[in-house]
Amino acid sequence: MKFIAVGIIALISLSCSDFLDKNPLDQISSETFWQNEQEAKMALTGVYSRLRAFTFTHKDTEFDIMAGDVCGNQGHSIINIAQGNIEPNSGGIVSYIYSNCYAGIGSCNFFLENIEKTPISTETLNVYKGEVCFLRALFYFTLTEHYGGVPLYTSPVTIEEAKVKQSTKEEVVNQILSDLDFAIANLPDKTYSSGHAVKGSAMTLKAKVLLHNQRWQESAEIADQIIRDGKFSLYNDFRNLFLSSGQKNNPEIIFSTRYLNPDIYSDLDIRWSWHAVVEPRQELVDAYECADGKPIDMSPLYDPSNWRLNRDPRLLMTIKAFEDSVYNSAGQKVGFNYNAVSATGYSPVKYCNWDALPINYSTHSDQDWILLRYADVLLMYAEARNEVSGPDASVYDAINKVRDRVNMPQLPTGLSKDEMRKRIRNERRVEFALEGIRWGDIKRWKTAETYIPTLVDPGGKRRQFDPAKHYLLPFPQREMDVNKNLIQNPGYN
Repeated sequence: MKFIAVGIIALISLSCSDFLDKNPLDQISSETFWQNEQEAKMALTGVYSRLRAFTFTHKDTEFDIMAGDVCGNQGHSIINIAQGNIEPNSGGIVSYIYSNCYAGIGSCNFFLENIEKTPISTETLNVYKGEVCFLRALFYFTLTEHYGGVPLYTSPVTIEEAKVKQSTKEEVVNQILSDLDFAIANLPDKTYSSGHAVKGSAMTLKAKVLLHNQRWQESAEIADQIIRDGKFSLYNDFRNLFLSSGQKNNPEIIFSTRYLNPDIYSDLDIRWSWHAVVEPRQELVDAYECADGKPIDMSPLYDPSNWRLNRDPRLLMTIKAFEDSVYNSAGQKVGFNYNAVSATGYSPVKYCNWDALPINYSTHSDQDWILLRYADVLLMYAEARNEVSGPDASVYDAINKVRDRVNMPQLPTGLSKDEMRKRIRNERRVEFALEGIRWGDIKRWKTAETYIPTLVDPGGKRRQFDPAKHYLLPFPQREMDVNKNLIQNPGYN
């Protein structure tokens, strides 16, 4: 018999145990659960709770370490991995992503297998199924981004049934798109406010999946539909977008991992503003243009002795000098009680709550971690449309809206397709800095192989990137040991 743990017991559990581990036999049976809508909501909450695992929280800035925009300072396994020392037994993200996503997929499949037992209306049933199909698509998309083709399960499986060869990436992407189409057809067409996925969440994820698979025309079309629908818009306060005080009913947020003090919280401020585990690199600082819209090596406004002066306003709303004090919401100057020193001389501003200073182990952070937002829709549209037909007026309009929000000059007219591509890519870098997005971008652009080897980490070690293997992670050795049908990714045998 299969068993479900209700509420916080099992589905809400954030354990890193294998997604196929059996639940204890003293928990509520699936034969006696699913009796009413309240129980269905409890199970749905449990599925959403899978987002609070490593891969979908502030800890995914480890991908920014991989991308070379951030350093880490605590000897974590990510440092060794970022330097190209990646093996099936490396641990860290090699294992976390796989286990986090399959834990989520297992919860999704169990929910979808059982939800129809609940006596609720067909409309409500399809909304719940749509939410879970959206989440399953998110989990599988994340897997394809890091491992390529992976084992594909669309219903609960036994341990023996799980021992299958991976499906091709194309097959998994087709399942992702099928799930998203169901979600789009059944989720409410409204703004995102309650923490539950809406139609726009599924549409945005679909645009991203298509973009990452170079299906430019389709991605542009769905991004354009989101823009024309008008359900979402840019929020006028870039800094506050990433703080809990500005996130309630925020028109820019399309989907996020949610937190709510005092019971559901993260350690974001502890890690970022006390332990200093996020250290922006000089390469990222230099990517921000001057206030005239020109790169620092072309602008007469750039002053090497004062990097803060005359820069894109997003720079100082994302990064500060490590030694700088800051001001809380009451206008009071507050300092830091760091227990580590930044190796780069910089520390983060984005997502950091100065009202929480000074930080200690009792600090509870409740900033929602944004996974999808409207600025990404605009920049995805600009990129996809530029790849299809070059920089037409709609491409300029989309990217300039993002720049207008922070009073940056509009892009110069007359850019070629290649020139526009370069500007869009840099716009993504500075707009989404410290959000865990850059690694996925430089991999899909195939620029990681040229950029990563130019990086030298604190301590003097130069990074390595082997394009024959490092665009994918290896399957964790534990999975290879358990599933003999799984074929290791190229270069990791």
